[in-house]
Amino acid sequence: MEESHDLHPFQLDILQEAGNIGAAHAATSLSKLLDRKIQMDVPFVRTVMLQEMEALVGGAETCVAAAFMKISGDAPGRMFLVFQQDEAKELAAYLTGKSLDYPILLMDEMGVSSLQELANILAGAYLSAIADFTSIWMQPSPPLLAIDMAGALLSEGIAELFQSSDAALVIDTVLNTTKGSKDITVAGKVFFVPEPGTFATICQALGDGLL
Repeated sequence: MEESHDLHPFQLDILQEAGNIGAAHAATSLSKLLDRKIQMDVPFVRTVMLQEMEALVGGAETCVAAAFMKISGDAPGRMFLVFQQDEAKELAAYLTGKSLDYPILLMDEMGVSSLQELANILAGAYLSAIADFTSIWMQPSPPLLAIDMAGALLSEGIAELFQSSDAALVIDTVLNTTKGSKDITVAGKVFFVPEPGTFATICQALGDGLL
């Protein structure tokens, strides 16, 4: 029997609130780490088909920076934090205090480390918030950073799941801060691609319209 990935509006509202709480916790952690005020917002949480993921980050041939993590625990899957090229460059420059261009960014230890740490903080904050609402335990692996065209990165990262999953949970993520007198806004996408049975586990924990 094919697994359904449709979440009820009530369930998405809970995940939206969990995303907002996770973003607030991540912003607090980043603000303390960088000693600068950072705000993070989650404007939208939704499910999409796997084929839609590339379009959401600008298309298959758009160059992106993606941090990839395996999620273990009660609801296993894969998680990606994806930024388009210009946003990744601006974010790395902000986090490290120096301008890093492609392909230098990928070869710069500080630039790579800063984006990996951002992914680690975000994943931990989001998964912790979801656990508070659902009692589902999920643990991210250390993030791996890659820079390439979106089509290549996303298809490689979820190749193992293509035969068993056809949908992903998307958490829009917007980071707001200032640098001197300049306002900085960087928008990225967090994708969670579940392993078989994971959506059912999440829906059952959220209640209202169990699968």
